[in-house]
Amino acid sequence: MRIRTALAVTAATAGTLAAIASVPAQATEYSSALKIKGVQYDAPGRDSNSCSSGNTRDEYLTIKNYSSSTTVNLKGYVVKDATGNKFTFPANHYLEPGDYIKLRGGHGTDSDAGNVVYRQNCKFIWNNDKDSIYLYKPSGAHADSHAYTKSANDRDGNGYISYHG
Repeated sequence: MRIRTALAVTAATAGTLAAIASVPAQATEYSSALKIKGVQYDAPGRDSNSCSSGNTRDEYLTIKNYSSSTTVNLKGYVVKDATGNKFTFPANHYLEPGDYIKLRGGHGTDSDAGNVVYRQNCKFIWNNDKDSIYLYKPSGAHADSHAYTKSANDRDGNGYISYHG
């Protein structure tokens, strides 16, 4: 009897493992209140890195606090692309529940009231054809990430892709 029971358990376990193995992999969902809401990866017009007349300000990443009760300080959060270009939020910037911030290229004055932080850099960070976006907590843990391709993710061709609603 023991041998038959062991064989039945082994067969049942193998069937369960086969069923689990056939389930498609899901995207990783990080446990973070802050998430990437969207990216204007292709600034309107012809790309120009000129600080005086360029359009790097028109390229931005929107980060939203999806928590219903927790205020999050952005200081120390890091945004990176696939090749390692990065921006670290250098100062306190508090996002109330449901609030968002636009991280823009170019130079400007950060504003809590205007929901904007500038990278103080006139070089584009996001590629116009494809890239990956990573958001890290000050501890170094992943907060959110997304990869995009212009052909697959930007159906209307306006250079903006929305995530997390």
